[in-house]
Amino acid sequence: MTTERATSASINSGTSAAANKGRLPRDERRAQLLSAALEVFTAAGYHAAAMDEIADRAQVSKPVLYQHFPSKLDLYLAVLDLHIDSLVFELQRAISGTHDNASRVEATVDAYFGFINREGEAFRLLFESDMSVEPQVRERLHRMTYDNAAALSAVISLDTGLAKEESMMLAVGLIGTAQHSARHWLERDGKIDRESAVKLVSNLMWRGISGFPKSN
Repeated sequence: MTTERATSASINSGTSAAANKGRLPRDERRAQLLSAALEVFTAAGYHAAAMDEIADRAQVSKPVLYQHFPSKLDLYLAVLDLHIDSLVFELQRAISGTHDNASRVEATVDAYFGFINREGEAFRLLFESDMSVEPQVRERLHRMTYDNAAALSAVISLDTGLAKEESMMLAVGLIGTAQHSARHWLERDGKIDRESAVKLVSNLMWRGISGFPKSN
């Protein structure tokens, strides 16, 4: 009897250890789910994407997926938030990485092209979303544009002495140029090499913004 109990305990212990071995920490599991969701959302679009397919892609059960994200919209928003934060961080780092304004413009453009190079699927999700009419999605996309433009606007205002709204208008124009040019480059599948494309766009932007004299 004692031997049977010991054997049973040993089996249960082994089963539990195997289960624990296959169980990822919560942060790692979340990252895995977000990666799978990005692939499915980009390939199928939000409306055609199925939670079953995302769970299969992540190699988890559907209940595990729902433990992390209660709905498909929650999952979609989490994917957006992750990549918006990544792009905003890269852009702010590019702007603060130099005090030379011509270099700042080039770094801003390169941040968008670099983001595409690393995360082309995420770029498509952010800028070609079939969910842009959804209020929560629209709010996030507007926040992304505003945060990026605000970082550039602060430098413009400081250097030119222009008012906040005027600086923001110029910053939005610069950000829009970088964003749409990068999107075009992605659609053309890099027919111009990245370095040349960045130079073209940054030269265009610098020739425009450098026409505003520095403030005394």
